[in-house]
Amino acid sequence: MKFWLPFLVLFSAASFAQSRSAAGDETQQLLQALADAPGPSGFEEPVRKIMVERMKPLADKISYDGLGSVIAVQGASGPRIMVDAHMDELGGIIRRVTNDGYLTMQMLGGWLDQALVDQRWTIIGSKGPVRAITGIRDIHIVPQDERTRVYPREWIFLDVGAKNATEAAAMGLEPGDPVVPDAPFAVMNGTQNYLGKGWDDRVGCAVVLEAMKRLAHAPHPNQIFWVATVQEEIGVRGAHTSSNIVKPEIGIAIEGGVTRDAPKVGPEEAQELLGGGPAIFLYDSSALPNLKFVALLKQTAKEKSIPLQTDVIQGYGDDSAEMQKSNGGAPTVNLVVPVRYTHSHNGIMNRGDFDKMVDLLVAVLQKLDAKTVGNLRDFTPQ
Repeated sequence: MKFWLPFLVLFSAASFAQSRSAAGDETQQLLQALADAPGPSGFEEPVRKIMVERMKPLADKISYDGLGSVIAVQGASGPRIMVDAHMDELGGIIRRVTNDGYLTMQMLGGWLDQALVDQRWTIIGSKGPVRAITGIRDIHIVPQDERTRVYPREWIFLDVGAKNATEAAAMGLEPGDPVVPDAPFAVMNGTQNYLGKGWDDRVGCAVVLEAMKRLAHAPHPNQIFWVATVQEEIGVRGAHTSSNIVKPEIGIAIEGGVTRDAPKVGPEEAQELLGGGPAIFLYDSSALPNLKFVALLKQTAKEKSIPLQTDVIQGYGDDSAEMQKSNGGAPTVNLVVPVRYTHSHNGIMNRGDFDKMVDLLVAVLQKLDAKTVGNLRDFTPQ
């Protein structure tokens, strides 16, 4: 793809250069690298590069599905356990360039229209990253009855400073170029809360890498297929194709959650608290967890003194929906690291929640031997 080569050179050399928080430990630096990497659905290459570079020393083998999902394996015997996180983030692609140099955008993923206006974006063109903003009507000319209106996405345009289509083309821009939020990583004012774009699901990608690192030299009674999928935000597509290859007996999705500790969020809408520990979804619109698996996770969390939150969410889909339908049916769960303000330019996660998620995932994977997996898959009436 023409636009990735110059960008990857820039990305590798400068590491997106937004290093105001690079003084943190290796885990913080990993989270920053993943959060800052651009990777909307279908354009995940910079994220895939990070994942593969870090997976290679830890995996027995690495392969790919036909859409670009990464499949890294640890272990050669025992039950086939698929642990999944998706690489893509919300973004867009350029639809067209107007004669006067503005660009219109097709959104990728579940954006709210009110999250799109007056934001900074990065377009990845053939000559590298181009800064853009989504323009907004000037208050000095907006009629009174329009001032509280949410602008529909069809009205929104990208301004790159070009005078005409020729100048936009000279910047290396054309229809089909990917667009991502310009929202660099930062530590929130000396707290354990991290600001960044795309925690859904770069936080899951980081959990996968940290858990892989721990289990590379620790015993586990299974074959673990660590899968970094593509195109989750536009229909869990990579989870479908990679599950066809892995044929999991058990599936675990690692995701960014939805918190209730923000203004205007009701207790019936979400139940997680930032800083309250990892959570398990008891329901979402795409999947129901295996009940025995939920019990196993609760027991493991209790044994390890890990706080485990539960959540029931409407209007949420995740990769476990595809894993559970593969291989004749696979018991699955969706585990989440709580995140405030998902599907927007700026989300907030908590480092303690992240670390405890890694602890929980490693502990449960070490329990998933053939007998335990057989029990999870046994639906014989008692």
